[in-house]
Parts: sequence; C-alpha cells; structure tokens
Amino acid sequence: MAHILIVALGGAVGASLRHLVNLATLRMLGPNFPWGTLTVNVLGSFLMGIFIELLVRRLGGSQELRLLVATGLLGGFTTFSAFSLDVALLWERGAGVSAAIYAASSVVLSVAALFAGLAFVKSLA
Repeated sequence: MAHILIVALGGAVGASLRHLVNLATLRMLGPNFPWGTLTVNVLGSFLMGIFIELLVRRLGGSQELRLLVATGLLGGFTTFSAFSLDVALLWERGAGVSAAIYAASSVVLSVAALFAGLAFVKSLA
C-alpha cells in the first residue's frame, strides 16, 4: 500500500506540472501547435534519462525513489518518458530491431487507437 501512495504522490505532482507547462506554452506560443505536449514529452524523456543514469544506475537509488520519480512524477508528467526509457533499454540490451518495432508500433497503434476511439463514440451518436 505504501508503494501505491508513493506513486500517487509523484503522479499528482507530475500531472500538476504538466498542466502548468501546458498553460504556459499556450500563453507564450498560442494554440496552433501542441507545444505543451511536445515540451512535456521531450523534457520528461530528458529528465528520465538523467534520473535513471544518475540516481538509479550510479547512486543505487531505492525502489521507493524510483517509484516516486520515474513512475509517479515523470509518469504523471508524461507517459512518453516511460516509453522512451523502454526503447532505450531495448537498444542497450542489443535489441535494436525490437526497439525500432516497439517505437514505431507504439506511435502508430496509439494514434490509430485514438482515432478508433473517436470513431466509436461518433458512431454512437
């Protein structure tokens, strides 16, 4: 139960930060491009790389710290950071083809699923 609370705390902070970044980019850059989403996805991936390399691999961060920051905070900030980490781990394991297939299929299938969901709801009307 403690691990769930740790993830929830990090997730609440991450989601709140994502909202603030979205508001800031909307005000600064306007609504004509999803700058907020792009910003949180790229920044979240960058921060995930820093976190994993420094705290987990080099300093031996605890499971609780990983749950708070990687799963909770960065997962709430953006799930793209977790996706990026999965691709990097596959690549580092020497599974370059799997990494490429995973990356391409994740993007294509996720966008297709979104369109399928939109179409499903439209079909009910």
